Amino acid sequence: GRHEVWSWKAASKESLCLMWQKVKVQLMLSMSFLTAVFWYCRRLYSFLAQLLKRWSNYLQRKLIRNLSVLPEVDLLGYSAREWKGETKQAKEMREAYEELFRSCHIKYLRQVKRDNYSVVRAVLFQIFSQGIPFPSWMKERDILKLPEKLLYSQGCNWIQQYSFGPERYTGPNAFGKLRKCMEALKTNWAEISATRDHEERGNLCNTLFSDESKEYKLYEAIKFIMLYEVVEAYERIKSREEPVHNLFSLLFARDSSSDPLSFMMNHLNSIGDSICLDQVELFLLGYLLQVKIRVYRLHRFNTEEFQVNYPDEYRREWNEIPLLTEDDRYYHIPLFRT
Repeated sequence: GRHEVWSWKAASKESLCLMWQKVKVQLMLSMSFLTAVFWYCRRLYSFLAQLLKRWSNYLQRKLIRNLSVLPEVDLLGYSAREWKGETKQAKEMREAYEELFRSCHIKYLRQVKRDNYSVVRAVLFQIFSQGIPFPSWMKERDILKLPEKLLYSQGCNWIQQYSFGPERYTGPNAFGKLRKCMEALKTNWAEISATRDHEERGNLCNTLFSDESKEYKLYEAIKFIMLYEVVEAYERIKSREEPVHNLFSLLFARDSSSDPLSFMMNHLNSIGDSICLDQVELFLLGYLLQVKIRVYRLHRFNTEEFQVNYPDEYRREWNEIPLLTEDDRYYHIPLFRT
């Protein structure tokens, strides 16, 4: 009996050992598999994190490179970098920047892309980033109908000769193209001005002003509104129905813009392509957008023309749009800090 009990115990022990060996092998295989899976997932996670980081950096670099209005930089630091040396002009420019920093409380600036849309871009970017709504006259009229009104109601079929900045386009399709520009302006302006959160509005502006094709439509729409206002003023002057702002008298006094057609052909068509807005057109821009454009003209430092408002006659409720220029050609956005 004892032998049978011992044999049973030995057999049981041997069976348990065999089972343990099999289970041990399976456990080791499972642990090895889990370790391999963990190592693989960790490497995959690390790879995906690096890939995401690189892609994010690429998108940020691409966005910054494409931005036509760059992030803010220190004013005096910018002045020191841009105006090195001891020439008379460099010294005067550094003095002008120091005056802005000291007396005007301008501590930073945002650089604006140096092309022939510079001033329109700088003004429109600030209107959007500040959430300024449509001018009162735009609220009363549908700006989408302005091309149609000019072409059909007022018989200005010469707008077929309108050129779209660097895209020297003329022809019968100008009307449809102008309508798309007006739609882009109305849609983007309404969306951004309705955004109350400052950070979200800034992101919308950065997205819009990093898409060249979209922002060019905005500038061409502004140009066309300028043309429309000039036509309206010209008709009022001819009919002597009501007085017009004195800026139109200045505009029509020029030999190159004695009527709306010559204004378009000799001035508007080249804006964005080969020329910028001049002083009279800056008056017109501020007037039609109902903003006070205050320009700090650094090349006029220590003169009465160092600070100029466009237009010089404005309503108290109009928002102020500050600009900074070194040459009346390219403009940047000054930022105030108290």
